[in-house]
Amino acid sequence: MRQPSAISRRVAAAVVVLVVGSSVAACGPKESGSDAGSTASSSAPAKGGTLSVLNRAPQVNFDPARLYTSGGGAVPSLVFRTLTTRNREAGAAGSEVVPDLATDLGTPSENATVWTYTLKEGLKYEDGTAITSADVKYGIERSFAAELSGGAPYLRDWLVGGADYEGPYKDKKGLASIETPDDRTIVFHLNKPEGEFPYLATQTQTTPVPQAKDTGATYENHPVSSGPYKVVSNEGDGEHLVLERNTYWSEKTDSERKAYPDKIDVRSGLDPAVINQRLSASRGADATAITTDTNLGPAELAKVTGDKALAARVGEGHFGYTNYIAFNPKVKPFDNPKVRQAISYAVNRTSVINAAGGSALAEPATTFLPEQKSFGYTAYDAFPSGATGDAAKAKEVLKEAGYPNGLTVTLTHDNEKNFATSPEVATAIQEALKKAGITVELKGLEDNAYSETAYNVKTEPGFFLAGWGADWPSGGPFLAPIFDGRQIVENGYNFNTGRLDDASVNKEIDEINELTDLDAAAARWGALDKKIGEQALTVPLFHPVYQRLYGADVKNVVISDWTGVLDIALVAVK
Repeated sequence: MRQPSAISRRVAAAVVVLVVGSSVAACGPKESGSDAGSTASSSAPAKGGTLSVLNRAPQVNFDPARLYTSGGGAVPSLVFRTLTTRNREAGAAGSEVVPDLATDLGTPSENATVWTYTLKEGLKYEDGTAITSADVKYGIERSFAAELSGGAPYLRDWLVGGADYEGPYKDKKGLASIETPDDRTIVFHLNKPEGEFPYLATQTQTTPVPQAKDTGATYENHPVSSGPYKVVSNEGDGEHLVLERNTYWSEKTDSERKAYPDKIDVRSGLDPAVINQRLSASRGADATAITTDTNLGPAELAKVTGDKALAARVGEGHFGYTNYIAFNPKVKPFDNPKVRQAISYAVNRTSVINAAGGSALAEPATTFLPEQKSFGYTAYDAFPSGATGDAAKAKEVLKEAGYPNGLTVTLTHDNEKNFATSPEVATAIQEALKKAGITVELKGLEDNAYSETAYNVKTEPGFFLAGWGADWPSGGPFLAPIFDGRQIVENGYNFNTGRLDDASVNKEIDEINELTDLDAAAARWGALDKKIGEQALTVPLFHPVYQRLYGADVKNVVISDWTGVLDIALVAVK
């Protein structure tokens, strides 16, 4: 598994409110009390009406080649179907990958270097023409074009010849490693075994694009729909997006999307406080509104919790994400494992969680992998410190490290008030370490400077706050970018901040990647997480919890562990 692109890495490192970024067991609306799909209203969902989406960030680059989304994305998956997709079920079941355009999850060769897919019968675009395997191949190929940058990098790394391919505008011969022997069959030849190819096939790059309708960089203004909705208006590069039904989409070929509303109206560029205020008031069109990118903050959540009616309109979910302390062992005194261990013992996770907004927004973490089965979660606590830290044990280990009288270190953090890598969390760590004889001096950086500094091998601090979310719910895109020594980037964004280059770890990553049994792979990811955790290269702090309001007339709210937020493809307003 290779690390995500710089854009995604920045997002993963700096933003907790995201998505794909975006959390534990209690998924689904609070009032439901069910781990299956549920509704905000007692009446059954029905077709009709307009669903409004109130968002902070615009849906830029609405081109399947340029999107970097997990599981096909939220709004994008309404227009773009992919070979496979995420299972639209609540909770852990939603972490599974299921077929979309393809009839199944693909057939691997014996060593998982060749994957073959068959398209379903009856697939059509918004103009009624048939979707073919050649269109899927072309859609992937155009994602290699420099003009359409920004998408997930995996296919470039995984496909034979992908590293040198420049896209169909410059190389009309196409990629020989993608074969289409007939209109419904597509075959991928990979550089090395990749048992998680079905997960990769959920990325929007596997969306079919008819070559005759490709308009290059302007395709995003009116991409040809293969999903239940088509784009009728895209203003301001995703600031205002209007979708209406694709009458040629058939639910007979798509069991994942329900497509209840007649129209989807997405407005972005809104202040988070305004979004939550409008959803709270739920007046007029806002009664049938949701947000796909804005959480409730601590103060807003406190207000909502005190109002029973409002609390019933909060969807709680978990996205696979971990906030943690990162160490750079190339910087003294963090080259001493005992120093890292002492800090691990000293951390007070209760105060950290309070700083992150409280237990409704953050849950304690002692493992690097999130607490979901699909990631391979295996419980462990390499340096047990209880709920509030073990200062006595930390002092003992610090003495063993050669610092019987304590030491002074600098903790670098982000100045942005994000409740993750921000001053509140840094201060909580500072106070806990003080009890263990460790004086912490805080160094705050502005958001962009923080990411540029922390994830560059030439400027990486010795001790800083970080976070990571995966491109799909598996241990691979979680552990490999952070701990595979071959993914240390000397020039550019580097996420192996612990500079771990352990031959046994690298070998285990390769062996797990060969497995096509995803459950077997998950078990080994969990064991590998435990092995790495004993080296104290990170201190897991907490996993964020997503809390999002929705309008009073929104129905059929289903929240899975893949995204942690309600699935827009299932929402109804009638």
